[in-house]
Amino acid sequence: MNAVRSPMAELLARRMLPASTFVASAGVRSGERDPFVDAVLAEEGLSLGERHPRTMDELEDDYFDLIVTLAPEAHHAALELTRSLAVEVEYWPTPDPTGASGTREQIIAAYRDVRERLKLRIGRRFLLPEEKNATD
Repeated sequence: MNAVRSPMAELLARRMLPASTFVASAGVRSGERDPFVDAVLAEEGLSLGERHPRTMDELEDDYFDLIVTLAPEAHHAALELTRSLAVEVEYWPTPDPTGASGTREQIIAAYRDVRERLKLRIGRRFLLPEEKNATD
């Protein structure tokens, strides 16, 4: 729903990758903004600003070299969408922190875990070894 994992990944990728790299995130269905995402991004000095969740139909551009999906439903939708296109689709299984329960700190910990997993995955996939050291 473009409310938790993919907005986190989008902002992290924008910070970690060269400015010339176009990064956009979207969901299969529209969703609502998640305040825990804002909290864990703020810890990294990042903000979604006025951005709200959007669907794939709302993307301004429909040409991509790579689509990374973070949830099974999104992966299936991306494969269907790109069936006749020359675009690479990768699936990065990423836990959904919205199911976390307990204290506020326990819930925030689940969101932080997703953030850290995404940072690690983006670094491993896109950065050269010397660039990885610079982001640590």
